Amino acid sequence: MTATSNLRIKSLEPLIPPARLSALLPLDDPATATIVAGRRVIERLLAGEDPRLLAVVGPCSIHDLDAARDYAGRLLELSNRVSDRLLVVMRVYFEKPRTTVGWKGLINDPHIDDSFDVGTGLRLARGLLIEIARMGLATATEFLEPITPQYIADTIVLGAIGARTTESPTHRQMASGLSMPVGFKNSTDGSLQAAVDAMQSARAPHSFLGIDNEGGTCVVSTTGNPWGVLMLRGGRSGSNYSADVLNEARSRLEAAGLPPRVIVDCSHANSGKDHRRQSIVWRDVIEQRMAGDRSIVGLMLESNLLPGSQPASSDRSKLQYGVSITDGCIGWEETESLLLEAHGRLG
Repeated sequence: MTATSNLRIKSLEPLIPPARLSALLPLDDPATATIVAGRRVIERLLAGEDPRLLAVVGPCSIHDLDAARDYAGRLLELSNRVSDRLLVVMRVYFEKPRTTVGWKGLINDPHIDDSFDVGTGLRLARGLLIEIARMGLATATEFLEPITPQYIADTIVLGAIGARTTESPTHRQMASGLSMPVGFKNSTDGSLQAAVDAMQSARAPHSFLGIDNEGGTCVVSTTGNPWGVLMLRGGRSGSNYSADVLNEARSRLEAAGLPPRVIVDCSHANSGKDHRRQSIVWRDVIEQRMAGDRSIVGLMLESNLLPGSQPASSDRSKLQYGVSITDGCIGWEETESLLLEAHGRLG
């Protein structure tokens, strides 16, 4: 009989069930306390009950766990210094959507050698997230693969749906069941409406195909997620953090019956994909916030220990410590300076 299925499938490799990974790497009380408190304070911030400004700060992507721990320790110390005016959350991104091809992130390819050892990637990602939570630092990540949340979502304080997936019904449904607030980025062409539609969709209940904690396929039914927020990252049409665009964003959100809350991503198209211009966006948006625009509830910076970027390599000896292997990032010194400057200005 002629085969009609799996004609282009090279292999099918079973994964450890989410419940088994959680048992191997469980959340302890200190980590749980960080996560629960972090989610609650972001909800209060989105509801207008907390006057602080959210700062989501960290590497474009995680590829070196030692560097990530180093960064987290520095950011925790800095966050404690500015906590009366800034709520600092570490950006810990493990899944990288690619426009065409490229390294897909630590979960998908932890060895950076196209071996796609996803089981190891999930274990490393979960372990790091628990370590950071134990330190007392909240984390944010983008959810790309729809089954990934079953493995790591219990460790995350702020989720994100990216520009390439904000129009995806699968990701909108997934977001409707996530246990934390979720940011929806405008689409890559710069359109705001796709993200506004995604927020509306994610607030509603959905039923869809997924996996349970034992790894079995099932129908997932959700109650809807009321804690969505619009993330502006620019697009092919240019940046979108000006006062005019923020006014438009507020109008679209209010017309849709959604809270007029916005987080501005200082990287990506808002900085013209030049990490050195993130500070321009940061300072501009801080000034708008100081001028009275309370719809601005947060900013995002792509930041690493050292500035710039470098090519990905499976030979770790060729990689410079603390430098991104995806988008260029600002370095730690500039990161610290921008957060302290904002703290002073907001005071």
